[in-house]
Parts: sequence; C-alpha cells; structure tokens
Amino acid sequence: MKISIYQQENRYFAQVAHKMEELAKPELVELGATEVKISYRGVHFNADTKVLYKIIYCSRIISRVLAPLSGFSCHDEDYLYKMAKKIEWTDILGDKKSFAIFANVANSKISNSRFATYRFKDAIVDYYREKQGRRPDVDPKNPDVWLSLYINRNDAVISLDISGNMHRRKYRLDNAGGAPMKETLAAAIVKLSGWSGKNKLIDPMCGSGTIVGEALMVAANIPAGYLRENPGISNLPEFDSELWELVKNEQNNKIKELPEGLIEAGDNRKRALGASRKNLGRLPGGKNIQFHLSNFKNLGKLEGYTLIFNPPFGVRMGELDRLKQFFTDIGDYLKQNCAGSTAYIYIGNRELIKSIGLRTSFKKTLFNGNLDGRLVKIEIY
Repeated sequence: MKISIYQQENRYFAQVAHKMEELAKPELVELGATEVKISYRGVHFNADTKVLYKIIYCSRIISRVLAPLSGFSCHDEDYLYKMAKKIEWTDILGDKKSFAIFANVANSKISNSRFATYRFKDAIVDYYREKQGRRPDVDPKNPDVWLSLYINRNDAVISLDISGNMHRRKYRLDNAGGAPMKETLAAAIVKLSGWSGKNKLIDPMCGSGTIVGEALMVAANIPAGYLRENPGISNLPEFDSELWELVKNEQNNKIKELPEGLIEAGDNRKRALGASRKNLGRLPGGKNIQFHLSNFKNLGKLEGYTLIFNPPFGVRMGELDRLKQFFTDIGDYLKQNCAGSTAYIYIGNRELIKSIGLRTSFKKTLFNGNLDGRLVKIEIY
C-alpha cells in the first residue's frame, strides 16, 4: 500500500472533545480548510499543505490532527492484522523511530480495543521482522510516532497522529497543585463568550491561569502552538520544514501588544496566583496582566466587564450545602457589584447552577475529560 488516504485526498481528521464539534468546524473554515464535515468526536476536512500546517499551529479547539493511512471494512482481528501489515511502515517509522498506538473500538464485531491494539502492533512488528530482520521499538509513554486505530460499525481507519496533543500549549508548567482544565476547554469557553478584547476581562478565581492564558492568546493574536514543539508533523514522509517555518513566522508576525490592564486575574491563594503569574509570563503580553491576591468578594466594582471563571466544586470544597452557599455568594456578588457586566461560569456540578440565584441566558454542555459540565451565561443589568 504505497499511497495513503491523506496523500490521495488531502483529507484529515480533527479530534475534539465531546460537544466541541460545532466550535471546531467554523474554526477550521476560518483557517482555510474545505469540505468540512462534522463526525463523532471530531471533524473531517480537506487542506493543502500550507493550510494543514496553519491548522496545526493555530487551532485553539482541536485536540489532535490525524492523517488517515488506510481504511477498510473489518470484522475480525486477523483481517485487521493483514491490512495493517500492507502499509509501508518504513516510510513512516523509518529505521529508528519508536511508536505507540491508541485505539477506539465501538459498535463492531471487534469489541476489545486492547486486543485490537495488540494485533495492530503485531502487524507492524512482523512487517519489520520480514523486511529488516529486527523488531521496532514500542514506547507506550513517549514514542516518536503515535498511531491511531478507530473501528466503528466494522469500518476501520488507521491514522498517523501529525500534531501531538494540541491542548498542551506549554505555558502552564506550574499547576498550583491542582487539576486544571484543559486549554482547549478554556479556549472553547472564551470563544463562546464572544470576548475579543473590546472590554476588560477578569477571571476572579484564576488558579494556574488557564482561562486567562487562552484569553490573552486571543487578544494578542498568539498562535496556540507558539510555545509548543510539534514533532508529530515532521513524521509525515513529505514534511516540508521550510514551509513549516514560513507558516509559523507568518502567524507570529501577527502577534500584537496586549494593552496593560485589559485582562485581570484574581485568586485568594498566594500559591495559585504566583503560579498563574509565572505561567502567563511565558507568553507575549503576559506581564501586562493585572493580578489580584483577593477573595472574589473583595474585588470591588467590576462594571462593564466580561467575567469568565471556573469556581471550585465537588470534593475540593466539601459538602454540597457548603457549596450551595458558596455559589449563592457568587450570585450575590455579581448582582451587587457587576452592573453592565456579563459572567460566563463553568460549573462541574449542575445542581449548583440554581444556587447562583440569577437568570441564565444560556447553558451549554462542555466536557472536561469525563466531567459533564455546563457553561452558563449570566447578564447583569
């Protein structure tokens, strides 16, 4: 199998978190993709090489980009092995690259993703043994190349991961001892807020600074991949390093200065605020963010602001009654101090929404890993 699907069709697959497909589609169109079609947990799209590079460097919503190598009807593991072995793995893995596989199997006669992964791996190993008399390196933690196997309704697709994990922006090196939200989720929240830098924005419970970081990148036109290495794209056999650098330079030249004080970040924990300041200082304009070591109730009047935040919830705050009072305090603060402002609050426990005591303009489902959360919009008059 000399020519892969992506080489024949210039067609790729953008993986996204559940419920973010509708956000990823217009972003891909804006970045130059064509034939964009929403699918389960992602979006299919066509792109020439330059547009593909731009998507990988600039997309804020996408988690991974996959280049499909082979697609076929598959009803058992032996046929999976046979078809996987036909791929010219030396074109992709070369002689020295290690690899690992992530698999997703659903609604198919092959029902065990782990066993499917083993058979896929066996096909690659046997391919090398027959071609070169050696076994390739398998590194499940830090491979040179990630491969994807997706089987749904007995249709299998084998793909090459050409982006790496795109939610890792690399500015957030200090998590302040917590479990922060993924950057792609924070970017989706900022996108849904419609904020573009025309009024002040504050995250009054900033933690390690993820929401503020994504807002900064929007306001200053910083590409999502600005600090991130992208070894995945170099695994394409036809990778053009000069064009890759050209695309990066074109996008980096669009970065602009962040007005001082346009973005504010607050937290009542000194450790968290220090982590946020350190993390955001890695980005252009990060030093122009205004930081407040303060409980949100002591921030004073925030009139005409956009507030975006992710309040603590669940076991981090203790019992549900205590949490309900905490969210009631949030609602009281907004009502008394934030006239003319709009708040966007990501809430992991839906029971707590009504405790805020204010009318919501929308409630949107957004997943943070397996957490089925809601983003609520509250307009304060």
